[in-house]
Amino acid sequence: MQKTDLSKLKIAIVCDWLTNQGGAEHVVWTMHEMFPSAPIYTSIYNKEKLPQFTDADVRTSFLQKRPFAKTHHQWFLNAMPRAFEEFDLKEYDIVLSSAHSCAKGVITKPETVHISYCHTPMRYAWDESHEYINKSPFPGFLKQWYIPHAIKKIRLWDRLAADRVEYFIANSKYIQKRIKKYYERDSTVIYPPVATGCFSISPDIGDYFLAVGRLIQYKRFDLIVETFNQLGLPLKIVGDGPEYKKLKSIAKSNIEFVGFADQEELKKLYAQAQALIFPQREDFGIVPVESMASGRPVIAFQEGGAKETVIDGITGIFFEEQTIESLSNAIQQFQHTTFVPEKIRQHALQFDTARFKREMLFFIEHKYQEWQNILDTL
Repeated sequence: MQKTDLSKLKIAIVCDWLTNQGGAEHVVWTMHEMFPSAPIYTSIYNKEKLPQFTDADVRTSFLQKRPFAKTHHQWFLNAMPRAFEEFDLKEYDIVLSSAHSCAKGVITKPETVHISYCHTPMRYAWDESHEYINKSPFPGFLKQWYIPHAIKKIRLWDRLAADRVEYFIANSKYIQKRIKKYYERDSTVIYPPVATGCFSISPDIGDYFLAVGRLIQYKRFDLIVETFNQLGLPLKIVGDGPEYKKLKSIAKSNIEFVGFADQEELKKLYAQAQALIFPQREDFGIVPVESMASGRPVIAFQEGGAKETVIDGITGIFFEEQTIESLSNAIQQFQHTTFVPEKIRQHALQFDTARFKREMLFFIEHKYQEWQNILDTL
């Protein structure tokens, strides 16, 4: 097959929103590093939260000017299908979308190849829609009628929007199965980029366990706090979020809330921890890979992306249920298991950023040429 010179093609990057630091935003940043001249189309951009994109060509939708949009993008989910459909992308040869919500719904011309890096099919539209309704803070009458109606409408749109994508990339085998289930589409797995080179092994190990992430419900920091309240072991929690006050109010004195930690502090916390506690089901999960890149094992819930990054007994310990008893048993098992930091780190290096860029470039070049060959036969 003839090699494609991507430098001669017009490329656009599309993502759901740029309002907080996170794994999806890091994927977009890495795409920007790969194609620095490609404009980035997104619904809303908060420059204060993501200053690294200041010099990038970020093009936003009409939602950018809505009050509170930069800090409460969730309020505008119903308007996002329209926001992405209104982007004019007719000048581009390749459109790369990084999507877990509506970004894949952009409309492109027939000659354009749209490749979507899918973090997950829209969760609140599919398998977690009932949980989303039940846990939403809205009054009962809205939960009974308006919200289910709105979710049904966006679910129909999401299924149709998936058909606008020529090629899907899944960020894990776990998400590959979800794409097949909800979109009835095949996909190729390319794991997200992790800056493994930023982390290193420390000769000094502390007495504390570590938990890292945004303090929101599904990440199950409540389970961590309740478990360590019972065990009495030292725990440091890094991160902030809407659950902060609630979690701190129930935590005992053996639990320290670090709050925000800059990169240097976080590297030290990872490297000197006994182990990382990871009790949630994630699509991939960058935090466990960062811990392993620091040579430290992970005590992880045996679901989602962690099953693809953690090796039980070698780079960490799994627990099977999101219960205090199951997590406590895993911590006790950890205390009687010997881990080799160098072996843990070596395993983590396979998820580095250079690998992501290499696999993405190969995929994009191959699929662009494949799409052109398909068009030539029509």
